[in-house]
Amino acid sequence: MAHDGEVDFEPYRGELVAYCYRMVGSFHEAEDLVQETMLRAWKARERYDPNRASVRTWLYRIATNVCLTALEGRARRPLPSGLAAPSDDPGAPLTPALDVPWLQPFPDARFDVGVRADMRLALVAAMQVLPPRQRAVLVLREVLEFSAAEVAGQLGTTVPAVNSALQRARAAVADAGDAGEVAEPGDPEVRALIGRYMRAFEAADVPALVRLLADDAVLEMPPVPLWYLGRRDYGLFMDRVFAMRGTGWAVTRLTANGQPALAAYAPEPGGGHRLHTLQVLTVAGGRVARNAVFADPAVLGAFGLPERIFPEDSAGTR
Repeated sequence: MAHDGEVDFEPYRGELVAYCYRMVGSFHEAEDLVQETMLRAWKARERYDPNRASVRTWLYRIATNVCLTALEGRARRPLPSGLAAPSDDPGAPLTPALDVPWLQPFPDARFDVGVRADMRLALVAAMQVLPPRQRAVLVLREVLEFSAAEVAGQLGTTVPAVNSALQRARAAVADAGDAGEVAEPGDPEVRALIGRYMRAFEAADVPALVRLLADDAVLEMPPVPLWYLGRRDYGLFMDRVFAMRGTGWAVTRLTANGQPALAAYAPEPGGGHRLHTLQVLTVAGGRVARNAVFADPAVLGAFGLPERIFPEDSAGTR
């Protein structure tokens, strides 16, 4: 037997879920892949040798193999802005593309992985474009800071191959932008901006919403493949939303992917509000630069949000 006593895997579950999420772009699938990782590790626990690798390094090797197997022959998970040009018709039909495996947001409150710039939606979307092994190298080296030798061992390859893959991966995701430009949700200025956005949304005050946007703000709504670019079309689409669903919405604050996020509740005729969408906001330069709006029930369920709330339920979330 290569070690004495029990090997405790549970302390690593949260960070492994975050790792698998970066690899596959789905929170639910990441949880399943980590469960498979834990099962494989438990079955192989008597063969684990602490003289060759730490428990953490060993678990990441298993998780990487599990993820790479899961990704074989699979299409990437995109956001609408990664598939086609922006729409110039705010009245276009809102037809979901259910055959597309859309990128999903990460519910920060489920695991204590901290506010991480490397978890933000735009970067995870950019990672999905990479071949799976390059994706693994980028996350293991740049995010998790394993050495090139450790990554080579995890992937069963050489240090020069790891360094080459890392260079190609860095170049491919460079367009995702500088993480330093994206403000964190706990920043007082960001909280104040999001508070103003929430109040304008609840009041269905489209001009006030538009004043909070960057000139080139992006609005996208998976599983609907449409997306809009710029304050004008963002505002016209919001006019349509409020015309369709009425005014008097309720909004609560949370975070996703280390970014500010909102749960939007549409008013119901009999009183109260029903969960409508989760909005993941990117704040840069003191303005809302992107809004990824998710309506998939599976996504909403991952965040543990109540399906209905009443006005007093949202009090104190400003």
